[in-house]
Amino acid sequence: MKTILVDAWNTFVTEKGMDYDLKKLLDSYPNPKIILTNANKQECITYGIVNMPYEVFSLEHKPNKTDKAYYLKMLSHFKLKPTEVVYFEHNAEAINSASSVGINTFPYNKEENLGGLRVFLKNNLD
Repeated sequence: MKTILVDAWNTFVTEKGMDYDLKKLLDSYPNPKIILTNANKQECITYGIVNMPYEVFSLEHKPNKTDKAYYLKMLSHFKLKPTEVVYFEHNAEAINSASSVGINTFPYNKEENLGGLRVFLKNNLD
């Protein structure tokens, strides 16, 4: 069963708090979920990335998600292969970095494509 990697800031969490429509969609899948962020502990508090319903993973900017090393370290930490995860992310540079290590990544825009994400997950999860 593939793990769903979830972008934290400006995707799962915004200035308005947690996106409950997105959470409802994710909760409709039994797959494990991991929230990915660059934030350090203080930034997690500042941005509201606390008390999350899924595990939160951060390398605290060492490096950021725009560096493919972030994804290699994350995969190693969880003992996962790129083929064992799917990911959705709003930042184009982070999307490119994740894709460069073989992670199937969906470019997510919180304003317009919850439906697109639904199709991506349906077509890419086992």
